[in-house]
Amino acid sequence: MSKMKKVPLRKCAATGEMLPKKEMIRIVLPKDGEISVDLSGKKSGRGTYVSKSEEAVETARKNRSIQSQLGTAVPDHIYDELLHAIRREALK
Repeated sequence: MSKMKKVPLRKCAATGEMLPKKEMIRIVLPKDGEISVDLSGKKSGRGTYVSKSEEAVETARKNRSIQSQLGTAVPDHIYDELLHAIRREALK
């Protein structure tokens, strides 16, 4: 009899859904203040998660939910990086 492994869940900043961590992309704000997309999910700093869907990224951009989660302005290139990462993963 095998034990069920606990799947870590995270809340999407855009949609509010609780999803497995592997189905999310992390945006991190380290102490140096340079916001970045954290595809590994292991960078240190304050982070928030967005679902791996273009709709969620566009919702986050429109509602500024990532900005409110991190407490600082999020440059447009971060949203572009998120969309690029989602599209690249869809091709695999």
